[in-house]
Amino acid sequence: MFTLLKIKSVAARTALISLALFVSACAAQNQASSVAPSSLAEAPQYVIGPQDELNVFVWQNPDLSVTVPVRPDGRISTPLVDDMMAASKTSQQLARDIEKQLAKYVKDPLVTVTVQTFNGPYDQQIRIVGQAAEPKAIPYRNDMTVLDAIIAVGGMTEFAAGNRAVIVRKEGGEQMSYNVRLDDLIVGGDVSANVPLLPGDILIIPQSWF
Repeated sequence: MFTLLKIKSVAARTALISLALFVSACAAQNQASSVAPSSLAEAPQYVIGPQDELNVFVWQNPDLSVTVPVRPDGRISTPLVDDMMAASKTSQQLARDIEKQLAKYVKDPLVTVTVQTFNGPYDQQIRIVGQAAEPKAIPYRNDMTVLDAIIAVGGMTEFAAGNRAVIVRKEGGEQMSYNVRLDDLIVGGDVSANVPLLPGDILIIPQSWF
């Protein structure tokens, strides 16, 4: 009797979870204002994030030139520059900030910062959730498209409703949703369904119930 009740309880919880996922997917689909734009304005400059690896080159000062990781707190430490915030800055902005600090010790320092390993801030990463083979967040790359994102997560599951997928994007302080046709792109080979992504986009792939 106890086992039967336990099974029923598990089944009930599973049904509730499935219903919640279904409602969430439907809500995302209903909120999609239109199909995703096929072209976008120029993407914003890349900004540094935690766990990026940076090469800091100080001209004519090899002892001050180093390759350093960005710590989880977003800061870096280099010779003569301790605990400087690097996250959410472009490489050019960080280079100028380092020059200001080095100017206390070096005459007219000239610094170049190059990002060697890219992760980017969390709010700039592309998140692929739902019926992806391996849902995860991936670093944004210039000219990245939904096809690139799907390849990065190993494709979609057999239960995916690809043509009901939605891109959630922040625009002008508002959250917008756009429909994308992943089945037409991946299965049907319709390249017109391949649309560009922007930093911070969330790609939601709902489950097919039919």
